[in-house]
Amino acid sequence: MIELLTSPEAWAALLTLTALEIVLGIDNVIFLSVIVSRIPDPQAKRARQIGLALALVFRILLLSLLVWLIGLTEAVLTVRGLAFSWRDIILIGGGLFLIAKATHEIHGEVEGSDDGGERKGGAGAFFWVIAQIVVIDIVFSLDSIITAIGMAQDLEIMIAAVVIACVIMYVSSGPVARFVAEHPTTKMLALAFLVLIGVALVADGFKFHIPRGYIYFAILFAAAVEFFNVLAKRNRRKTAR
Repeated sequence: MIELLTSPEAWAALLTLTALEIVLGIDNVIFLSVIVSRIPDPQAKRARQIGLALALVFRILLLSLLVWLIGLTEAVLTVRGLAFSWRDIILIGGGLFLIAKATHEIHGEVEGSDDGGERKGGAGAFFWVIAQIVVIDIVFSLDSIITAIGMAQDLEIMIAAVVIACVIMYVSSGPVARFVAEHPTTKMLALAFLVLIGVALVADGFKFHIPRGYIYFAILFAAAVEFFNVLAKRNRRKTAR
């Protein structure tokens, strides 16, 4: 441990891996922000806390099972010459879940149905939100940790990077969730991002890798445009008064 603390290479690896984990955590924060907007504020805060705590637990658990995790990348199924590992199957399943969930939410928003805008309370709605968070946490944790294994050799560095990233995700998730809830157009944009992320996960499962840089640049560019749009609306309201 002392050698790691005094090693410039270890600190460089920690900073690089932490930055990567934060970027990979954007998907998780977007999904959490959208999904908790379906329940009242007190339950939404608790759901965010539980969701991010589970994300941290899943990541550390997967890191402690490195041998098993690496085994998930070995082929277990071959279809028409294309080999699939358990990781591929989980990514495809998680991607399809994201696409289906986001499409359902978009349909509710466009049609203006009760499912699209009304916040539903109660234990049933809360536990359904938690169940969805658990499913997507597993998918995002798997992708995140396999990436971490490829970048760092020391388990301590990987755990430290994951913990720092999850703390930053927790701090940012509240403001992001409030912003999404207060601005309907932003929620629609976030749902479109989820469809895009779901497609990328499915593509990864089928061995067609879409560079994440393109996806995150598109998200950042669209978010910046939406931010200026919201700012312009606010300024017009002030002028009208």
